[in-house]
Amino acid sequence: MAGDVRTTAPRVEASLPTPDSGEVRNRERHGGRERRRHDCGPAQASPAPPAGERRSGRPDGGCTREGRAADHGSRRLYGALDLGTNNCRLLVARPESRGFRVVDAFSRIVRLGEGLGHTNRLCDAAMDRALEALGCCRDKLEDRGVERFRLIATEACRAAENGPLFIERVREETGLSLEIATRETEARLAVAGCASLVDPDANGVVLFDIGGGSSEIVWLDLRNRCGARGVALTRFIRAWISLPVGVVNLAERHGGRHVCSNIFEAMVADALTHLDDFALGEELSAAICDGKVHMLGTSGTVTTLAGVHFGLKRYDRRRVDGAWMESDDVTAMIERLRAMPYEERVDNPCIGADRADLVLAGCAILEAIRRRWPCQRLRVADRGLREGMLMELMAADNVWRRGGGPRPNRSRGRNER
Repeated sequence: MAGDVRTTAPRVEASLPTPDSGEVRNRERHGGRERRRHDCGPAQASPAPPAGERRSGRPDGGCTREGRAADHGSRRLYGALDLGTNNCRLLVARPESRGFRVVDAFSRIVRLGEGLGHTNRLCDAAMDRALEALGCCRDKLEDRGVERFRLIATEACRAAENGPLFIERVREETGLSLEIATRETEARLAVAGCASLVDPDANGVVLFDIGGGSSEIVWLDLRNRCGARGVALTRFIRAWISLPVGVVNLAERHGGRHVCSNIFEAMVADALTHLDDFALGEELSAAICDGKVHMLGTSGTVTTLAGVHFGLKRYDRRRVDGAWMESDDVTAMIERLRAMPYEERVDNPCIGADRADLVLAGCAILEAIRRRWPCQRLRVADRGLREGMLMELMAADNVWRRGGGPRPNRSRGRNER
C-alpha cells in the first residue's frame, strides 16, 4: 500500500477551524486553576522554568514585537484531543501573549490499533480501553469548562473497517464528536505544532512524526521564507508523505520484543519501500547536499532516544524538548537500544513496559528516513498534533493580534454526554 503524497502546500487559511465548522465545538462554562505553561518555543532559548511549569513561545516563533492576547481570548480555554493508534492524549490551554499556558493534560496508552493489521478491524478490548480514556478526557473538558476544542482520531480509525462505527459509539457513550483526520491534516498539524523549533537560519527541514499506525514526513522548503516563523511556516510545505507504517503495525508484523539484527533490518527495509513514493525525493536530497537542512522529529521514538542519550533517571520534558542531537549521537543511541534485551528496555525509565516492545520499530522507521535523507542534525520535539490544533484554533480567533479578540460566535454548539 503506497503512502499518501502531496507536493504542494495545502492552503492553511482554508483549513483553519472556524466557529461554525464541524471541527470545533463550543462550550459556555469557564473554570480551572492554572497549573503549567506549555513550551511553544525553543526549549533552550530561555532558562528552564520551575518544576511543574511549561513555558510557552510566541505564536510567531520568537518575533521581537509582542502582541497582547485579547482579554476575552486570555480567559477562554481551548482543548485539543488526539486519539491515535497507540495513545489517547488531551491538552487544555489558555492563550497568553507569548503563546499559551497548559492548564490540564491527559495521556494514556490505549493501543487502539492492536491487531488491526491482521483483521482490518478495531477489536473490542481496544475500543473499550479507548472509550475509558475518552471518558476521562470528556470529564476534564467539562470540569474545566472548555469553550473551544478540536477532537481528532487518526490512522487506526482511518484504516479500520469499523472505524466510523466506533466514532459513532464514542459519540453515543461519551458525547464527544471525534473527527477522523486526513493524512494531510496530520502532516499540517505536525508542522504547526513544532514549527517554533525550526532553526531560524535553516534553508529546509525534514520533519517527521512517527505514529502508531502511520508516519508523516514533511519537507519544509525555507529558502524563500523571508523571515516567516511559527505557524506561518505551514505555507512552506513543499512536499509531504504519509507512510502506512507506524510502531504498532511494524512491531506486529516483525516482532518487537526480541529483535535481532535481521529483524531490525527487515523493519528498516519495510519502511524504506514506502519512502520511494515521496514525489520530490531527489529534489530533497539535493537540498540537503546544499546544506542548512536539519531533521525535526516529533514522536515517542525521538524523545526516548534523547532521554537515553542524556542518561535521564526520570523523563524530563524540559531537557528533551528542543534538544539537538548530532547524527553520530543518533546512531549511537539506536545501536544502544538495539543491544538492550527486552527486560532492560522495560526497566529503562525513559522507555518502560508500555513502549519496550515498540521502541525498536520506531528506531527502524527513523533509520529508514536517515538512510534516505541523511542530515547532520536532528532536533527533538516533545510536542505535535495537539499543539498544532491549539495554535490553529487560537490563530483562527485572532487571540494574538494587538487589540484583536476572538471572532464572534454566532452559532454555539455543545457536546452533551
